[in-house]
Amino acid sequence: MTSIPANIDLLALALALEALVSYPDPVWRLIGHPVAWIGWLIGKLDVTLNREQLAPWHRRVHGAMALVAVMVIAGGAAYLMQRVVLTFAVGWVAVVILAASLIAQRSLYRHVADVADALERGGLATGRVAVAKVVGRNPAMLDEAGICRAAIETLAENFSDGVIAPAFWFVIGGLPGMVAYKAANTADSMIGHRTRRHEAFGWAAARFDDLVNLPASRLATCLLMVAAMLKPNAAPLAAVRAVRRDAWRHRSPNAGWCEAAMAGALGLKLAGPRIYGDVSVDDAWMGIGRAAATVVDIRAALNLYRIACGIFWCVTVVIALVLTP
Repeated sequence: MTSIPANIDLLALALALEALVSYPDPVWRLIGHPVAWIGWLIGKLDVTLNREQLAPWHRRVHGAMALVAVMVIAGGAAYLMQRVVLTFAVGWVAVVILAASLIAQRSLYRHVADVADALERGGLATGRVAVAKVVGRNPAMLDEAGICRAAIETLAENFSDGVIAPAFWFVIGGLPGMVAYKAANTADSMIGHRTRRHEAFGWAAARFDDLVNLPASRLATCLLMVAAMLKPNAAPLAAVRAVRRDAWRHRSPNAGWCEAAMAGALGLKLAGPRIYGDVSVDDAWMGIGRAAATVVDIRAALNLYRIACGIFWCVTVVIALVLTP
């Protein structure tokens, strides 16, 4: 198995590869994506184990069993794959490619930029279609400012969940650690909702996702605050104040950190009351700036995000060089 210093070397390469090519669309069309395979398994377990006639405590137990099963199956498959490929002299190349497929730097940037493009190109209706691809809330309830805030909030939260967290768990546990994390995170995104069907069954997935994302959310927040120091017209001190004042008030123990940093840096107000499907969430506001976000703010958030990703890669490379014998 690989060591932490070796994992950092491989992570630096995986981050660079994903930033350059993301996950190629032809590969997606041919074989799908590892997260989609994990999602298929979670869907099957949901249908099989989440029966409405069961008592809530029973559904919680079944949900915990489903979470353990998907993490063991996905992480175990990754462990066996890593063991096999690393028996070859250039097996590390396969590990880098697989790790890159589970990092979402470029793809996250592209999806959020698509929302800005849609608003500029086709207005409110087109923007609602684009934002529905990246958020779970009801797009019909969003005006243009709501769409812009939703896109920026998604960018902030998924900087932690989609970039920093998988990278962190790759360093700690290699490819198996990274895949097990993605299994838990995907379970939370699919069944960790406060809906009638999933409030009990998805309880374990939601709570475990909160736990495994805790270190990455703090690291991502620090990166955003440092990025605000390097971005013209950003407000790093306001980002720090927003995090200290607001992050703990968010209903999520993790999402509020990155959203507060982003809000403070850009002079915005993010989160707040919103609707997911048919469920209303009365959440606290992150930041004390403008709630009337615009496409210009999406572009500024993307710029800040890109700087933070660059800082993260540079830090990874420096650590890799320092730890190289």
